Amino acid sequence: MAMLGGFSSAQHKKNASDGTGDVSEFLCPVCLEIFDSPVRTQCGHTFCQSCLQECLRPQKPVCAVCRAALGHCTKAVEVEALIQASAAACKGCGTQVGLSQMRAHTASCSKFQEYIEEGVRTTAQTQPAIISPVPNRYTFTCPYCNCPNLDQDGLVEHCTSLHSRDSRQVVCPICASMPWGDPNYRSADFLQHLKIRHTFSYDTFVDYSTDEHTMIQEALQRSLLDH
Repeated sequence: MAMLGGFSSAQHKKNASDGTGDVSEFLCPVCLEIFDSPVRTQCGHTFCQSCLQECLRPQKPVCAVCRAALGHCTKAVEVEALIQASAAACKGCGTQVGLSQMRAHTASCSKFQEYIEEGVRTTAQTQPAIISPVPNRYTFTCPYCNCPNLDQDGLVEHCTSLHSRDSRQVVCPICASMPWGDPNYRSADFLQHLKIRHTFSYDTFVDYSTDEHTMIQEALQRSLLDH
């Protein structure tokens, strides 16, 4: 998504108001809706205030767009002003709606819901199924409640805060994604396993592109140097 600082306020106000312009610059990259109380990060990306709060939950929060470390954020007052002053046509019924009211309108507009459902059906029919040969080792799904898109720190925090009393034996999604991982092995005490095994990120220490034989040779060489 392009950064909001690079567009002409007057041009965007005109385009959004006449219903012919692209309002994507006003869409939060997390919830994909018109910004609600927009705030800007130090790296220059804009989010809804509530969406940014979700990004700040992990112990090491990062920007959802560029993965830069999150620090001080400021209110995007010029973006808020443009939203308050602009309007656009609803994609469903075509009614001109103020951008500040677009969320409420689309939530209750049956034509908009039909528009979204049709888009989902069309995409599912036209897009080929793509199976990546490289496993995802950056985001994980909670093995207890199937909450998706958690990074490693987020998974640890999520399970510790929401599932500390759950005694079920589950598969560790982090270990299962590793080259040596067993997707069927269930940890007897998953929370303790998280605290012991996943206080650091594997990708800091592991070169996934290296084959097993090379990794063994490197480990042997390091052991000889240590002695």
